[in-house]
Amino acid sequence: MDQLLNDFSPGLFFMQIIILIILIVLMRAFAWKPILGALSTREEGIQNALDSAEKAKLEMQNLQADNQKLLNEARAEREAMLKEAREMKNTMIDDAKTEAEAQASAMIAQAQAAIESEKKAAMAELKSHVAGLSVDIAEKVVRQELSNKDKQLALVDSLLGEAKLN
Repeated sequence: MDQLLNDFSPGLFFMQIIILIILIVLMRAFAWKPILGALSTREEGIQNALDSAEKAKLEMQNLQADNQKLLNEARAEREAMLKEAREMKNTMIDDAKTEAEAQASAMIAQAQAAIESEKKAAMAELKSHVAGLSVDIAEKVVRQELSNKDKQLALVDSLLGEAKLN
């Protein structure tokens, strides 16, 4: 350190200070502004990229919210369509049951009417047959009763005895 102090030259020292000041002024004039401009431009680019990223993030969130909303609406619409289809199915089943019951009732009524008609026809035929048999039997009984003269006179007498004369 003693040697440094002995070798110290004030002229050289001032000359180096002047060169340093000139170098600083030149750097400031020619290099400093472009470097600061480049740094400022880069800082703005980074800030713009961050802003764009933030906007993209917000847009993504909005898109996700919209997608979720659309998904929920689609689900609700699907549920409504399924409900409507179920109701339509139930209505069709109920209508078919009602129509089938009406047809069955009509068929039963028609069958009962046919049975009643057949019953009346059978009764009329039976009455006709019974009447014919009765006439045949009565004819045979009267023939047998009237075939003998004594029986005829006895029948006339009994009928006259039963009849009251006024």
